[in-house]
Amino acid sequence: MSLRRQFPKSLGFILSWMSGPELIEPKCSACKDGVSQPFPMTMAFQPIVDVLESRVYAYEALVRGLNNEPAGVVMAQLTEDNRYAFDQSCRVAAITLAARLGLKDTGAKLSINFMPGAVYNPAACIRLTLETARKLDFPLDLLIFEITEMEEIKDRNHVLKIAQEYRRHGFQMAIDDFGSGYSGLNLLADLTPDILKLDMDLTRNLHARPTALAIVRSTAELCRELGVTCIAEGVETVEELRALRSCGIRLMQGYLLARPAFEALPAVAYPQDLGALPGRREAAQSLSA
Repeated sequence: MSLRRQFPKSLGFILSWMSGPELIEPKCSACKDGVSQPFPMTMAFQPIVDVLESRVYAYEALVRGLNNEPAGVVMAQLTEDNRYAFDQSCRVAAITLAARLGLKDTGAKLSINFMPGAVYNPAACIRLTLETARKLDFPLDLLIFEITEMEEIKDRNHVLKIAQEYRRHGFQMAIDDFGSGYSGLNLLADLTPDILKLDMDLTRNLHARPTALAIVRSTAELCRELGVTCIAEGVETVEELRALRSCGIRLMQGYLLARPAFEALPAVAYPQDLGALPGRREAAQSLSA
């Protein structure tokens, strides 16, 4: 889920400079020595579920206030002067809390939203993330970084350099909110991400929207051809889940499966428990019949 999804539209102007080329360069010592948290924050976690295997594929870290205030309240405090510190602090908070909750022992990955415009130098700005993960013995290959596709990316080469540096360390790259923004197909073609997350506006009431269903089915097929993992966001009904399964999508995120849990890894309502899909035994029997 992108920062836009966590953030009121009335304050969307902040995101316009998050993804722009005008980067603020903090002192290099900030990358090496760490940054001070610009304002109080913590994280909630929402699972991304493999509905066929009944397991959690990843947990997405979503920013919250210390008393579980929503993301919009937290991000209303963002300014150009503190966005670098905020971006760095979110990474540290997500990894630290995930390590404390034992996320790595679940076999799931950790997905973190980040601001391309807050990364002035990919190699320098990743140092604190690397140091935090190493101190906490958190495997680097469990980290996913989500690029929001909601705002126009004015400097695509900058994003590609970030992706190249992050992949060098074993991170996976995801395009978030695909289908909602300005340059989705161009970014997909240039970046070829590891993961593509379908925007919730595209998946909402999918079963009742033939055109949207055709678009999702074609996108899922394109992902398979490119070797890109496809995830559907905003799954809230059994009907939506079944429509997504008809498109061959098995990784899903949404309130139907689990709501974000404040500083915790939430329990998951698996589709078989909801009666949305047959259990693995029943599915195997139907296939062999």
